[in-house]
Amino acid sequence: MSVAAPTPARSAELRQNYDAILSEVDKAGEARGGPKPRLVAVSKLKPSSDILALYEHGVRHFGENYPQELESKSKELPADIQWHFIGALQSNKCKMLAAIPNLFAIETLSSSKAATMLHKALSSQSPPRSSPLNVFLQINTSGEDAKSGLPTLSPTSTSPESSELASLALHILSECPTLRLKGLMTIGSYSSSTSEDPNPDFEKLDECRKALLAVLAGARDANAALGEKVGEIENEGLEMSCGMSEDYVQAIKQGSSSVRVGSKIFGLRPKRE
Repeated sequence: MSVAAPTPARSAELRQNYDAILSEVDKAGEARGGPKPRLVAVSKLKPSSDILALYEHGVRHFGENYPQELESKSKELPADIQWHFIGALQSNKCKMLAAIPNLFAIETLSSSKAATMLHKALSSQSPPRSSPLNVFLQINTSGEDAKSGLPTLSPTSTSPESSELASLALHILSECPTLRLKGLMTIGSYSSSTSEDPNPDFEKLDECRKALLAVLAGARDANAALGEKVGEIENEGLEMSCGMSEDYVQAIKQGSSSVRVGSKIFGLRPKRE
């Protein structure tokens, strides 16, 4: 590891910021009840020394948006960091991402093609990963053209079992044993994220989660081969990854299992060159 040590002042700033956010996350989780929410520190475009400062403070979950940056940081930082890839997933980057041994999750999967490429890349590794790679399916809950993700699914959808979301989930369960379907992810619209009212994007994500669980239960009943995997999902639940710097407390109130906070921990980011 060849990372420059953070200055004492920068370390203190980052740790103070992180602890303040974590306190709010924990309080919101306690008020809601259920499993404790996960706080992912989004470190994109920030130096490895910043990550090291928080790592030495006990933080392990970090999020990155760019494959090359994630690959580079993973090689120079401790191997027990649990990386989350939260950027746009391009098929030609699947092999690079799959080769990162301590990649905890890809949170932006939205196509069977990318799922298959990830599975093939993971299947060819020697030695293989010790456990399947967690994946979240990205949902475009706001319907904005500029955002990636699958169309929403609700309990009232016509033929929900043939929706893009259900098809991708079933493809992963039946054809990609090196992947673990961990949950669903969305990025709320800016207007909803800055409102004090319940966020409709988070409501839609929860609807998607419930509707998908119902589809998977029906698929299990129709196909015994899916029984064990669907049973695991039903026992563990499907996570919701939603909530960022402006709306993480509201996201937890509405059921988020994992929030992604960057600027409120690390400060404003430089422009990408």
